[in-house]
Amino acid sequence: MSQKAFKILNEDMPFKGFFNVKKYTLQHTLYDGGWSEPVEREVFHRGNCVAVLLYDPVLDEVIIIEQFRAGAILKPEQEEAWLLEIVAGAMEDGETAEQVARREAKEEAGCEIGEMIRINQFFTSPGGTSECLTLFCGKVDASEVGGIHGLDHEDEDIKVTSHQFDEVWELLQQERIVSAIPIIAIQWLYINRDKLRQRWT
Repeated sequence: MSQKAFKILNEDMPFKGFFNVKKYTLQHTLYDGGWSEPVEREVFHRGNCVAVLLYDPVLDEVIIIEQFRAGAILKPEQEEAWLLEIVAGAMEDGETAEQVARREAKEEAGCEIGEMIRINQFFTSPGGTSECLTLFCGKVDASEVGGIHGLDHEDEDIKVTSHQFDEVWELLQQERIVSAIPIIAIQWLYINRDKLRQRWT
């Protein structure tokens, strides 16, 4: 097989708003050799993001946030547009992933993170978006967590609740948690929970 490579032949931005959409004409090498025909692909650009699973190892509780998501408005029932998720946000210029995790935990859930573990970094949906996300697990005190949070100037209206891990796992099994990032994070915690509790308590 020839060396993997691609060429961007043309780049346009047909839409620029809260998010940007770029349209590329490109070619890439083929496994059997040679180059593909020119193909056109639209890519949704929103920069790199960070998410953090907030976990209290003493109480064995997970912080879950709930908020309206425009991407879910085509679900059959209107209430299904409110998704159960974990804290997440976009990286701003000059910020590290760790700084974003701590900032977003404060803004979206009113939590201060203690120790933090990097779980993984991955593309959320590389067939159509450039978003690459860094995922953490952060140690928090869930004893006084709750209420409504978020930034007014970002039109955030976020309900924050704390749940026993077994309850969160049951929500996942019942398909009440349907966003990919919290599914990945909760499954990671399911695998590493005992070891993490020993480390953090």
